[in-house]
Amino acid sequence: MTATRTSTGRPHPSWFTRFWAVVRYEMLWNIRKKKFLGLVIVAFIFATLSWVLPVVLSATTDQAINANPEYAVTFTIPGIGIFLFALITAMNSISSEFESGTIVPLLTKPVSRSMIFLGKLLATFMIILVTYTILFVYVVIGGAVVYGPQNNLHLVPLGLFGNILSTFVWIAIILAAGALSKSTIVSTLVALGVFIGLFLAVPIIAVFAGPSPVLNYLPGSGASGTMMTTQGPITVGAGTDGIGANLINYALYSSANVDFNTTNIELQDGQPLITQALAYSEPISVITSRSVATAVVYTIVFLFIAWIAFKWAQILE
Repeated sequence: MTATRTSTGRPHPSWFTRFWAVVRYEMLWNIRKKKFLGLVIVAFIFATLSWVLPVVLSATTDQAINANPEYAVTFTIPGIGIFLFALITAMNSISSEFESGTIVPLLTKPVSRSMIFLGKLLATFMIILVTYTILFVYVVIGGAVVYGPQNNLHLVPLGLFGNILSTFVWIAIILAAGALSKSTIVSTLVALGVFIGLFLAVPIIAVFAGPSPVLNYLPGSGASGTMMTTQGPITVGAGTDGIGANLINYALYSSANVDFNTTNIELQDGQPLITQALAYSEPISVITSRSVATAVVYTIVFLFIAWIAFKWAQILE
């Protein structure tokens, strides 16, 4: 797309040029944040410990490390990690523009609010994509070095895609909170409140009221079930945070079922007796498709709310 010329004869930047300027601005601003760099370092430290500790333990006990050809393909970023990446990346993406007043000079440029919003969104996606890709490649290399040749490496991009989609559920919620409140503190507190509330409430409800399928439509880990495979039992989270692992599980065990058990606690001779009974069972295909669809709906709805709030926000100079 070529640039047009203004009435003064100066070249008018094309739409793509203006849009890419917004993307570059947002990416550089995010990369320079110390909180984001610190989170990336912590993520790589934990990934390193996952194979360094077995090496140290093997050296101290004189026992060989058992080969684990499925280490890389089963790697996934835990729910808390997904939430923290979303929080650090998006918590002040919109709100800080209003707090610092940079939204005023930004809007004097030849860019619309919609272009600014889309640019920020694309920049966030690119940062998450690059960070997660490097992290997954790092895990694959480390897994091959420590645990031997890895199987099913062609499925690793599925896990990467699933983790990105899971992250964008929380990014959309945080952006909506920031656009509505114009406050980084409020958007952070809202995000933390939702995450911690669901993180604590869902397991408690699952224990005392049973793992209701309704829990799987909430953002987060959802109900927890067990899938029996040829490799042994696998714990499956049916919520939006488990999309990466569920996509891999579906690719490997497409006909498997996941059992969700209800926990009963009774007193017998003065001692607590804990028993489990089958509450319901679902195919892994249903769990995977539902979690993906739920994540897509949450992302679209909250991004739409964020866009509307940002587009019509009043600016007080």
